[in-house]
Amino acid sequence: MNFVISSVMLVVLAAGVAVYFGKQEFTEPGPSANGDTFLVKPNTGVQDIADQLERRGLISDARVFRLGVRAFGNDSALKAGEYEIKPRASMRDIMELLKSGKSVMYSLTIPEGLTVDQALQRIAEETALSGDMPATTPPEGSLATDTLRFTRGATRQQMVDKLLADQKKLVDDVWQRRAPDLPLANVEEFVTLASIVEKETGKGDERSRVAAVFLNRLAKGMRLQSDPTIIYGLFGGKGKPADRPIYQSDIQKQTPYNTYVINGLPPTPIANPGRAALEAVANPSKTDDLYFVADGTGGHVFAATLDEHNENVARYRALQKKQADDVAKAAKTTGGGDSDAVKPADGGPADSAPADGADDSGGDAGAAQ
Repeated sequence: MNFVISSVMLVVLAAGVAVYFGKQEFTEPGPSANGDTFLVKPNTGVQDIADQLERRGLISDARVFRLGVRAFGNDSALKAGEYEIKPRASMRDIMELLKSGKSVMYSLTIPEGLTVDQALQRIAEETALSGDMPATTPPEGSLATDTLRFTRGATRQQMVDKLLADQKKLVDDVWQRRAPDLPLANVEEFVTLASIVEKETGKGDERSRVAAVFLNRLAKGMRLQSDPTIIYGLFGGKGKPADRPIYQSDIQKQTPYNTYVINGLPPTPIANPGRAALEAVANPSKTDDLYFVADGTGGHVFAATLDEHNENVARYRALQKKQADDVAKAAKTTGGGDSDAVKPADGGPADSAPADGADDSGGDAGAAQ
């Protein structure tokens, strides 16, 4: 009997010691000095999680982690996801983190003015996403310009679906609040013009005035003469190669998008417009402006008459020449290049052919940037 009692006491004592040291190991700082991310796939059991954590050097003993999770009643409480394990995180810290479901969040940004092709390329290249790209390319202008937050394993199709849904909702909401007298036949024309405004200026304080110029021209039956439509007509959604200048001869290239040669709007948008561009077209400034040209500082100057516009163009070209002369003097060399290329000082596309005085064909849109 004494032997039995002594044996039981030893077992109880050993169990108590094991529990004491196990609890201490479960709550003490872990072995990882740098921390790491850790992915728990769906339907992964506690034993597999514990083994993976030990192999990664994030815990010291898989068995202690497994027993600790069980002791706290969390066998089925650990959630799938990707987690940021902090340096020296204890087993209990890791258990609580996996129990919380607070996965690492990733960001995917689709800036204003990207084409659908360019936006899809960003989605395709995001390594935290899974799955294939959609089999069908969405229509131009149909993706929202936004930053999406997601966890690893979200699919590329989910991202595209959300961008499509968000843009449709935004467009419908803004279209419902439009001014009553817009010379636009439908919501498709609305999005197309907003995409042109998006590409013409990045300055928030002049979007509504740029929109007014194009709407005024549409109302008068004038061609829009917008440079970004030249570029889209030539290169489509892939965009202009960085080393390809815009030539004077491009202005008269016959494409369905070139608003120097077609009447009215292009057949589709030329980019994905953001909220600000949509709002600008829906409720533009009340002006008589019919022309604008770059001012050399990233903005534009506006004019209601061709004579005034030609004066603005002349000032802009004088500024270009001065900037080019200053660069040449600083480099102590003369610049070369293709004589047919229009290369504004600020690096944007050509605003037009040189102004021809009172002739309306002399670059009246003035959409230089």
